[in-house]
Parts: sequence; C-alpha cells; structure tokens
Amino acid sequence: MIVEDNAHATDEGENYFISMTDMMVGVLFIFIIMLMVFALDFRTKADVQEGAIEEAQRVAARVQALQADVSREIAALDQSEAVRRRLLEDIKKQLAAANIDVVISPKSDVLRITENAVRFGTGLAELDGLARTNVETIARVLQQILGNYVACRFREGGRVCTETDRPVIETVFIEGHTDVRGDDRTNWQLSTARAANTYREMITSAPELRNFLNRDGQEILSVSGYSSARPIDQTNTPQAWGVNRRIDLRFVMEKDNRQRFEHL
Repeated sequence: MIVEDNAHATDEGENYFISMTDMMVGVLFIFIIMLMVFALDFRTKADVQEGAIEEAQRVAARVQALQADVSREIAALDQSEAVRRRLLEDIKKQLAAANIDVVISPKSDVLRITENAVRFGTGLAELDGLARTNVETIARVLQQILGNYVACRFREGGRVCTETDRPVIETVFIEGHTDVRGDDRTNWQLSTARAANTYREMITSAPELRNFLNRDGQEILSVSGYSSARPIDQTNTPQAWGVNRRIDLRFVMEKDNRQRFEHL
C-alpha cells in the first residue's frame, strides 16, 4: 500500500509539473506573440512618424519657398509703384511748365486732367478751344516721356522690344466721366465718347503714341467710359458737376507673374 501511495504521489507530482510546464509554455507563447505584435506596431508607428517628419520637412521647405516668392512679388510691386509714381511726377512737371493743371491720385496710378485744363459742356463730348489745345500739349508730353517706359515699339517691318528689368507700362487708359445729371444710359455713351474724342485728338497731335506697345504687342493707349460712377466730388452741386465732367489717364504697369504661377 505504501509503495502504491508513493507511486501515486509521484504520478500526481509529475502530472502537476507537466501541467505547469504546459501552462508556462502557453503563457510564454502568448507573451512572444504579444511581443511580436508590439514590435510590429512599434515599427509601423515608427515608420509613420518617420514619414510624418519627412512630410513636415517637405512642407516647411515649401512654405519657405513660397515666402521667398511672396517677398519677391512684394518687392516687384513696390518697384513698379515707385517707377509709376516717378513717371506721373515727370509728366505733371512737364505739364505744369505748360500751364496745364493735372492732379496725381493718392494711389499714384491716375493723372487727373482737371476741368481747368479740359472742360466739357453739359451733355457734350467735343473738345473745343482751350480744351483741344491742352489735349494736344498733353499728347506731345506723353509722346516725349512714355517712350522711356514702354517695352516695345512698332517700327517699319514689325515690333522691336527692349529687354529691361525695370517695370514698364502695360496700358494707359483714357477714361471719360460725366456728372450725375441725365439718363444713366446716355451718360455711359457720353463718357465713352469723351474718352474716344480725347484719344483721337492725342494720336492726331502725337502719332508716335500709337507705336508704343506692351510686351504682348498691343498699343498701350486704350479708352474707357465710366458714366457718373466714379465721381471726385460726390456733392450734387454745380461745382461738383464741373469737376466730375473730366478725363483721367490711368497708368497700369506690367507685372509678369507667369514664372511665379509655374513655380507654384
């Protein structure tokens, strides 16, 4: 009996040991699986983080490049505005010497020919007397000065362009205006007629103006009418009516942004 009990006890101990071993092996196996999962997850996150860092670096480089582009564009705009301001000051100085009254707009983009220089009668678009004489003088001054601020000219045989880093003229709009009285539809036609008559008088007095071209080969002189939509004096008085019946010369400088857009 004693021997059988000892044998039985021994079998139970071995079975317990085997069960514990199996359990430990199972736990170890599970641990290994968990460790592998953790390692794979860590590697995946590390790869993601590394990719995110690389993407952040690319974005930062892109932002820096865009900032440089913006800085260059602002510098170009500043230069363009400075050149246009100098252009208008030169024209105003020459016209003042000829006793022609003009005003430079606060933005330095428009040369206003006041009613003292070019006066239109109510409902009329014709240039008569002193108005015609002054437009002839303005045209000759423009012909003398604008040649230094254009990219191209028309010569016999075609267009001739000069390479320059200085901002050049894209367009000079001859803008006609009316006062607030009268029918709006009629005023649109009237303002355009005033601009067109001024243009015709200019190119008759200074035909070289038609040879001044922008980089696209277009004549820089252009015509537009604004009816009473852009008054200088918004009061409804006879004095305001006379001020608002006017011609403006709007100077648009050429800014070539194609390379910037291609880069973006």
